[in-house]
Amino acid sequence: MPVHYTYLLIAVVFETIGTASMQASEQFTRLWPTVIMAVTYGVSFYFMALTLKFMPVSIVYAIWSGLGIVLIAFIGWLVFKQPLDLVAIIGMSLIIAGVVVINLFSNTATH
Repeated sequence: MPVHYTYLLIAVVFETIGTASMQASEQFTRLWPTVIMAVTYGVSFYFMALTLKFMPVSIVYAIWSGLGIVLIAFIGWLVFKQPLDLVAIIGMSLIIAGVVVINLFSNTATH
């Protein structure tokens, strides 16, 4: 896997951890989830910035946000017992399809 995709994957994972920690912080009233959120968002933005050396911001942000949406929805369902209906699942499937299309067919995915 090219290094820029590794950086982007790390950014997505840490962003997802940060967002889950934000939920767990209960509106910043719990110290450790709040600290974890701040640190993981910092790590996420750092690795996203590294990715921007290799890929345009529009593609990086589309992949980062799209995968983050899907991952945090899964974590919300699994950990926080937040329901997902069929329409939400279909919509997230379309997001995944969009990320796949960008990576397989876009000439702007890397420059």
